Amino acid sequence: MNIQRYMIKDTDETLLKELDADETGSFTSKTEIGPEMEKLKKRLAELQDILFAQKKHAVLVILQGMDASGKDGTVKHIFSGINPQGFMVTSFKKPSLEETAHDFLWRVHQKTPPKGYISAFNRSHYEEVLVPRVHGDLDDGGAKKRFRQIRDFEEMLTDEGTTIIKLFLHISKEKQLEEIQERLQDPMKHWKFDVSDLQERQYWDEYQRAYEDIFKHTSVEQAPWYWIPSNHRWYRNYLALSIIVKTIEGLDLQYPKLDTPTPDISKLISPRH
Repeated sequence: MNIQRYMIKDTDETLLKELDADETGSFTSKTEIGPEMEKLKKRLAELQDILFAQKKHAVLVILQGMDASGKDGTVKHIFSGINPQGFMVTSFKKPSLEETAHDFLWRVHQKTPPKGYISAFNRSHYEEVLVPRVHGDLDDGGAKKRFRQIRDFEEMLTDEGTTIIKLFLHISKEKQLEEIQERLQDPMKHWKFDVSDLQERQYWDEYQRAYEDIFKHTSVEQAPWYWIPSNHRWYRNYLALSIIVKTIEGLDLQYPKLDTPTPDISKLISPRH
C-alpha cells in the first residue's frame, strides 16, 4: 500500500471534485480485503503494545469529514483490536459556554494523548474554522489567523513527541443522502439521525470550499492530511488503518530495556524443604 498517493499536497478549489469517493484501490470487495484487514489489526495491536511500554511517543488521529461520512464507524472498526488501556477517543460537539469563554484550542489541548497513548479525535479543532467559515461568522482574516495558530499548535505537539495523522473521510453528496435515509429507515439507527444533518447539507459546496482551504493552509510536512475514499465502508476502514499502521511503523519503537543488571532469579527462589 502506497499511502503517499493519498497524501494531500497540492490543493486548489477543485481538489475534492477530482477525488473519487468510490475508489477501492486494487480491491473489489470486503471479502477480498478481509485477510489484509486482519493482518493490519494484529500489527496495530503489536505496535500499540510497544508504544505503551516505551512511553516515548504519542499518536493523535484526527478524523474529519462531512456528516455521515463514517467517523464513528471508522473509530469502531479500526481500533477494535487494541488494548483500551492505551487508547482514548474524544468526540467534539458544539462548544459549551465554558469552552467558548476560552481560546478555541483550549478544550482540544486537554484531550491530546500523553506519551504511550493513541488518541482519536472524532471532529476536532478544525471545526472551529470550518463551521463558522461556512456560516459567515469567520472572515478570511480570522480564518488565516486560526490556520496559523493551528499550525503552531500542531508543530508544538510534534516537537514534544506526538505524531499527528489527519484523515479526511471523503464521500459523495449522493452517498451522504443514502446514509441519512438509512438512518431514518432503520429503527436501530434512529439515534444517529439529527435534523441538522439535512440543514447543513444545503451548504455542501460551501463546506467543500472550506475544507479545500483547510488542506491548503494546514497540510504540512510534519502533519499532512490524507484523503480517504469513503463511499465503501470496507475500503475506508482498510485505507485508514493502513495509513495509521504505516505511520506508526516509521517511529523509533522498541521495548525498553532494564536499566539495572539482570538479577539472578535463582537466588530469589526459596529452596524447597
